[in-house]
Amino acid sequence: MPTTALPSPTDAPLTVMGAGLVGSLLSLYLARRGHSVQVFERRADPRRAGFQEGRSINLALSDRGWRALEGVGVGDDIRQVGIAMTGRVMHDVHGNLTRQPYGQADQAIYSVNRGHLNRRLLDLAEAQPNVRLHFGRQCLGIDLRKQHLHLLDSATHQEHTEPYTRLFGTDGAFSAVRGALQKTDRYDYSQDYLEYGYKELTIAAGPGGAWQLEKNALHIWPRGQYLMIALPNLDGSFNCTLFFPYEGEESFAALPTPADVTAFFTRVFPDAVPLMPALTEEFFAHPTGSLVTIKCFPWKYDDDVLLLGDASHAIVPFYGQGMNAGFEDCSVLNELLDQHGDANWPAIFAEFQTQRKPNTDAMADLALYNFTEMRDRVADPRFLLQKKIEAKIAAQFPGRWTPLYSQVTFSHTPYAEAWAAGQRQDAIMARLMPHIQTEADFDQPAVQELVQQEMAGAATAA
Repeated sequence: MPTTALPSPTDAPLTVMGAGLVGSLLSLYLARRGHSVQVFERRADPRRAGFQEGRSINLALSDRGWRALEGVGVGDDIRQVGIAMTGRVMHDVHGNLTRQPYGQADQAIYSVNRGHLNRRLLDLAEAQPNVRLHFGRQCLGIDLRKQHLHLLDSATHQEHTEPYTRLFGTDGAFSAVRGALQKTDRYDYSQDYLEYGYKELTIAAGPGGAWQLEKNALHIWPRGQYLMIALPNLDGSFNCTLFFPYEGEESFAALPTPADVTAFFTRVFPDAVPLMPALTEEFFAHPTGSLVTIKCFPWKYDDDVLLLGDASHAIVPFYGQGMNAGFEDCSVLNELLDQHGDANWPAIFAEFQTQRKPNTDAMADLALYNFTEMRDRVADPRFLLQKKIEAKIAAQFPGRWTPLYSQVTFSHTPYAEAWAAGQRQDAIMARLMPHIQTEADFDQPAVQELVQQEMAGAATAA
């Protein structure tokens, strides 16, 4: 890796708009390279008493995210507050459980509380002498030509302008920075909402903080056209999320009263209801969140502005990769700074968007693909059998067959490459599975011959 001369302290500060997960991690990366960094955040400081947490949904931290955290030396700190989830546990309508491991015996994703992670990253960023954090600063607009931010101070209600030399937009799916770029000529932008919303609920801890479900698993209640999931917390509780249609016979609109909610959950999630003492209170107190995919291009404006994270590629949460993809943005940008030097911003910005755009588009498609899998296919015995057969092929052909989920979650294979490989594997499995009715059938000579032929064909195509 080439060595680069770090910028001098007299260089103009870099500006980060948004102090969420990606913004705080990016600030750490830039500061540790010697840059002065100023950060503006619309919300109040989440570390201060009285702060109202927004989304409480837990996050699934996997290899890409860990790699980015290790890049600034905070991986061990975060592991102390993460809970390893080594597989999925599916709950059917009778309360019967089926377990599906995520990968190999030593592989896991981690349930991490969004608030703790954000607060810890902010602490680490603020500890850098060259980082200044400004909370309660709403971005009302950006003059791209003059390179000025138009900000509102929520404490004083005063508006003011702030100059910037380079601006990094990490201000989320409804980014004010991207909003300014969208007004430029020939800017491509799309947002696509699912007809599903989500509601956050809680499975309570048992006596003495005991976990009332298996601790080291992501729990799924797949129900065909909708699902509920639960991720473990350190205090013994689980954060639940119901993904549910807005309208229809079974939908948010069809549950207007506490009695309707209780009757529905008792019928559809019978094993969960006894563990959710605050179900009806939370159902009506907690807002219904929307699920959107956002794509845009370009991600940069000249060499002055660059979008990262949800500002450039917001996705639905069904692969657990939204945060991981945003964190990977930070580590990729850091690698480009290593390659090009900390002053060659035109090359860095151009290469960043060229490299990341196809991969985050692929991840958006993967997240929608996994929604269908999680809500209905994980309850299908044929699907579960197929996953077992895929694991057997992976063991028989190490290095030549890696399941799609493992490529996305437990490797750093670019998302676009993983998605293309996964589609090829799906086609192979569609040809193999009609010949396989039980796990033992995999070892039948005729099936093994088909497997050998398919793998030979795959090697030739590659």
